[in-house]
Amino acid sequence: MGWFSGTSDMILIVLPSCILETDVALPDDSAEAKAYNEWDQAPHKAELSHELIAGAAAFEAAKAWEKHQEKEGKPENHALAKEIIAGLAGAAVDRLVETKGLDYLDREKAKHHAKERLEEQLASEY
Repeated sequence: MGWFSGTSDMILIVLPSCILETDVALPDDSAEAKAYNEWDQAPHKAELSHELIAGAAAFEAAKAWEKHQEKEGKPENHALAKEIIAGLAGAAVDRLVETKGLDYLDREKAKHHAKERLEEQLASEY
């Protein structure tokens, strides 16, 4: 019994947004198997790298940080400042990813890079 081998009575097809259980065995050379393999082996096609999105998010978060400081004043300690700016960077990355498109791993890498860039800048202020 194997995945798409055509020898099982029941197969489980797992796609990113759903799980479909079926009693139909699909042969390896079926159109569905070919479509799955094409989807599974296709490279990530986002045109923007996670580094580029991280830079844009860091810039956007820095602007939001400046507005926050103008409105609320400078945070009393470095740890609180890091927490606030990490939240701003994460929100900026999420917004950019939703509008420009990246997969989960690239989104998380972008958040990490944006947070690192902002923390380096913040370290010079405290």
